[in-house]
Amino acid sequence: MYKNLAAALAAACFLSPSFSQPAAAADPLKIGFVYVAPVTDAGWVRQHDDGRKAVEAALGAKVKTTYVENVAEGADAERVIRDLARQGNQLIFTSSFGYMEPTLKVARDFPDVKFESITGYKTAPNVAIANARYYEGRYLAGVAAGRMTKSNVAGYVAGFPIPEVLQGINAFTLGMRSVNPKAQVKVVWLDVWFDPPKEREAAMTLFNQDVDVIAFHTGSTAVMAAAQERGKLAVAYHSDMRKVAPDAQIAAVTHQWGGYYTQRARAVLDGSWKSGSVWGGVKEGMIRVGDFGSKVPKPVQDEVMARQQDIASGKLKPFQAFADVRDNEGRVVIAKGQSLSDEQILQMNWLVEGVQGKVARRAP
Repeated sequence: MYKNLAAALAAACFLSPSFSQPAAAADPLKIGFVYVAPVTDAGWVRQHDDGRKAVEAALGAKVKTTYVENVAEGADAERVIRDLARQGNQLIFTSSFGYMEPTLKVARDFPDVKFESITGYKTAPNVAIANARYYEGRYLAGVAAGRMTKSNVAGYVAGFPIPEVLQGINAFTLGMRSVNPKAQVKVVWLDVWFDPPKEREAAMTLFNQDVDVIAFHTGSTAVMAAAQERGKLAVAYHSDMRKVAPDAQIAAVTHQWGGYYTQRARAVLDGSWKSGSVWGGVKEGMIRVGDFGSKVPKPVQDEVMARQQDIASGKLKPFQAFADVRDNEGRVVIAKGQSLSDEQILQMNWLVEGVQGKVARRAP
C-alpha cells in the first residue's frame, strides 16, 4: 500500500493516536523594562540593566527582554509603559518612584499583564512592588566615612526629600556618628534625579564648605568625578565607581537586582506569580557594601564588613536607639531602647541630629 517507509511513517503519525507531531517550542516570555535615565557605565539604571542581563543569562531562550531608557516620570512614562504592554510584554518592570501611578493606570487596562513597580508603594492584583533597604548600606557607608573624614564634615547631594532619601541621609549620619560623634552632614537638594552638571555643581559647593567626604542620592557619576578632581573622598552609590574616581572612592553601596528579577520572571513562567511587596536588604543580597578604595585602611574595611554581617544577622539595626535619637530640631524621634518599625521607616519625614538641612518639598 505504501511505496516507501517514509510514507508509511507519515501516515501512521497522522492516523494513530500513539504518534504525535513534535510540540512547537513555547514562545519566550517577553519582559519590558523602563528606565528613568540613560544606561551608563554606573548608577541606578546601570544596576537595573545588569539585573535585566542577569535574567537573560539565567533563563536563556525562555525569555526575551527589551528596555526603554531616559523616560521622564509622568505622562511620558504612561505612554511608554502602555506601548510595552501593547507590544506583548507579559511582565513589565518600572524602575522609578515616579512611575508608580502611571504603572497602576496602565495595569488597569491590561489585567493579564504582570507589572512590577520598583520603589513604589501601591499594589494591585497585577501590580507587585519591590524595594531595597538602601538605608542599611548607607549606615555602613557612614561608618567608613566617619573613620575617614578629617574635617568631621560630610556632604550629601540629594534628589528629592522622599522617605527613601531621608532614610539614607539619616542612616548615613547615624553611621558616621556611631564612630565619630562630632560628625556633621550638610545636605543640598536638587529636585531632580539625573542632572550631571547640577550634581557636579552641588558637590563643588559642598567641597567649598569644609566637606572632605561626600555621599549622594542622584543618578550619575558626577559627584564621584568631582571628588576625584578636588582630591576629596566619596561614597559611590548604586554601582562601584572606581573607574570614575579611583582615588576618591571610599566604598560603594551597590544594588543587586538580578536575583529578584530572575525570581519574578520564573514565577510568571511557572504560573506562580502573585502580587505582593518585597523589601529586601543586606540579608537578602539586594544591598551590598564593599569595593573599597585604595586609601581605606584594612581595619576600617574590616570594621565595615563586620557591621555588614551584624545587619545581615539582625544583630544591628540602623534605626535602633541605644540612647534617645533626636531630629535636627531637637525632638525625640526614636526613644532609648526602641527601634523604628517598617511602617515608621517608610513614612520618615525628618532629618536626624547632625544633619544641616531641612526637609524641602517632596517630589510630585
